Amino acid sequence: MTAISPRKRIRGWYFFDWASQPFYTLILTFVFGPYFASVATSYFLGTGLAENVADARAQSVWSLGQTLTGLFIAFSAPVLGAFADNTGRRIPWIVAFSTLYVAGTWALWGMLPDGSTIWISLLAFGIGMIGAEYALIFVNAMLPDLGDEHEVGQISGSGMAMGYAGGVVALFVMLLLFVEQGDGKTLIGLDPGLGLFDAQMKEGTRFVGPFTALWYVIFMVPFFLWVRDAPHEKKGTTRSALAELGRSLKSIVKRRSLFAYLASSMFYRDALNALYAFGGVYATLVLNWSITNIGIFGIIGAISAAVFTWIGGRADRRFGPKPVIRFNIFVLTVVTAVIVGMSRQSFFGLPLAEGSPLPDVVFYILGATIGAAGGALQSASRSMMVRHAHPDRPTEAFGLYALSGKATAFLAPALIGLVTWLADSPRIGVSPVIVLFVLSLFLLRWVRAEGETRQWAERRS
Repeated sequence: MTAISPRKRIRGWYFFDWASQPFYTLILTFVFGPYFASVATSYFLGTGLAENVADARAQSVWSLGQTLTGLFIAFSAPVLGAFADNTGRRIPWIVAFSTLYVAGTWALWGMLPDGSTIWISLLAFGIGMIGAEYALIFVNAMLPDLGDEHEVGQISGSGMAMGYAGGVVALFVMLLLFVEQGDGKTLIGLDPGLGLFDAQMKEGTRFVGPFTALWYVIFMVPFFLWVRDAPHEKKGTTRSALAELGRSLKSIVKRRSLFAYLASSMFYRDALNALYAFGGVYATLVLNWSITNIGIFGIIGAISAAVFTWIGGRADRRFGPKPVIRFNIFVLTVVTAVIVGMSRQSFFGLPLAEGSPLPDVVFYILGATIGAAGGALQSASRSMMVRHAHPDRPTEAFGLYALSGKATAFLAPALIGLVTWLADSPRIGVSPVIVLFVLSLFLLRWVRAEGETRQWAERRS
């Protein structure tokens, strides 16, 4: 059998980002999320609630699904990571969680427009998200084997940029061929699904679930053909893996830079995920955008993300990940403040003329900025984690990284849900995100730019 070259292995690794990005682009943010919000709002209006209260309830239910899923992922990811490191195998885990991903996303076809399947669809969304997030942990853990500390930032950025490009292509296909506008036609005037779907039942929009599943199955083929587990010896039993995990957790508080980084990333990744998850919902509930408008917004954001994530990868290689992380958190803090200060009727308290296009123009600009800053931030984040990972236990390290990202993953959705509920305002409900970004910036001051790579090398020598 012909050996797989390092370059081909890296390219295969890139394909995971291309294959999995539509979950975040299509399901979480720009198609299914807004569709879920509009269906849930109609459902709650039918129970006799006022429109603003129904909007708030819809956002709260969407946040509930992400809160419960985030909690489940948070407390199981490090255990799986430790076990995988002990067996030295990651591919079988990626296969298993890919199966969950495909099953969960495919089941979203069942989200009927009458709202009768809200809760079962929320469960299917959770299953798909668990599959996506767990698979990502094991794929990220392969990053240290693809290059040295100076190369992984660029590799991470290029992979993520390829993922965002895949999200753009997938979103284009959905908007042009499947998602119904108000007249029952797609963006280019076709019947949804080339006439195969019932526009009244929103079958074109609901196809986003099966489409995302099929996309993943097709484009994971290069990954499984070209990516192999790096040779590692099996190091022990499940009990020894759990014992090692316990020692790692205890040691975190003594590793000042790692502890500060995990705490900082816990807050800023939670805040960023909230922006992704609630951006389309905000556009639906506050600005009254159609899914087609949100899709165009998504295309702008995803193109911006692809370009600036690639640029961010090169900035990471030149300056290191910490300056990239700090700059992009600051940008996202400003963006969130603008979102909270804007509505269809006013801009930071200044009244707008009826029908003013200013909120639409500003939100398109914000979408491009979120895509750019968010993509570069995520890429630099996993590069920084590589600099803090024990060279013999990368999957456990990324399991802890997932724990820090998910331990409070319920926090932003829960705070948004609570503030939205109390204020009866989806716009004001986004305000807790600002606090999370500011906290993360404060904690970054204790993170060493070079991480702990040199310390591990010195101990080995």
